Amino acid sequence: MGHRKRNAPHQGSLSFRRVRSKTQKGKIRSWPIWDGEPKLLGFAGFKAGMTHITVIENRKNSPMFNQERIVPVTVLECPPLKVIGIRGYQYTPTGLQIAAEAMIKDLPPELERKMIIPKKYKAASHLKTLQERLGSIYELRAIVITNPKDAKLPRKKPDILEIKVGCKDIKEGFEFAKSLLGKTVTIDAVFETGEFVDTIGVTKGKGIQGPVKRFGIKILSRKTRGVKRKPGALGPWRPARTMYTVAHQGQHGYHQRTEYNKLILKVGTKEENITPAGGFKRYGFVNNDYVLMKGSVQGPAKRMITLRNPIRGKNKTSAPEILAISLTSKM
Repeated sequence: MGHRKRNAPHQGSLSFRRVRSKTQKGKIRSWPIWDGEPKLLGFAGFKAGMTHITVIENRKNSPMFNQERIVPVTVLECPPLKVIGIRGYQYTPTGLQIAAEAMIKDLPPELERKMIIPKKYKAASHLKTLQERLGSIYELRAIVITNPKDAKLPRKKPDILEIKVGCKDIKEGFEFAKSLLGKTVTIDAVFETGEFVDTIGVTKGKGIQGPVKRFGIKILSRKTRGVKRKPGALGPWRPARTMYTVAHQGQHGYHQRTEYNKLILKVGTKEENITPAGGFKRYGFVNNDYVLMKGSVQGPAKRMITLRNPIRGKNKTSAPEILAISLTSKM
């Protein structure tokens, strides 16, 4: 509806049902194809808040080329992820199915809050089985966990994620994933400044809202009988039921959404101060490595945001030179 002037009887896509997400972490349902050196194709961070930076515009087709400009940025705190396992998927007529998996022997004790830890786990045997089935494996994924304690978040349960191992050859990918077992992975080993990424996360929850806020329908005229903030018609006589396309009240927010091709302006280390005076509102202080994302990112503060290599294949670019980062209070 980018061509509209004034009239907009219905806003919002009908492709995405406005229902509550089943989980608070962003699920990745598809991964890009990777033909470079073996690497993890994703990472996870926690949204701290927003600030603004001063940069030198480096896009040649911009009216402000080579001039200073203010850019809003989102700060994502990215504590290291721990790799606790490898999972191999085989391709079947009904989709990808688990072929084999192997976990480390000494699992972190905080995982007891999330799953039942086996007392006698033969890690070497499972790893050998996975290696023997590499011929039938179509895709490898690393099983990683987050540690909210590292980000000083008020919760103890870790999040368990699967991150695809991008590789040309499955055997190369297996050796790469095997070398990461039991180790921690930092954000600078996965992404770097100037890369485009997709952000997957759950948006802010707004509860039950009316059709005007949910779909942007027009408020009826003053002489309307009864309610004005309602649809003007519920649909045709036949079929003798209300179609799902009619705007009604219901859940608004707390939906899983994916935003494509977000530019990473900076990958910073924990030694570099990014926290504004007094801390980020409803978050606090950033104590780990972080990334500066250009623009906004879905979700409230403390929400886990999953980063993924761009599935729409946008090439890496040169990030603009950062002159200053605003550290004034955001309270």
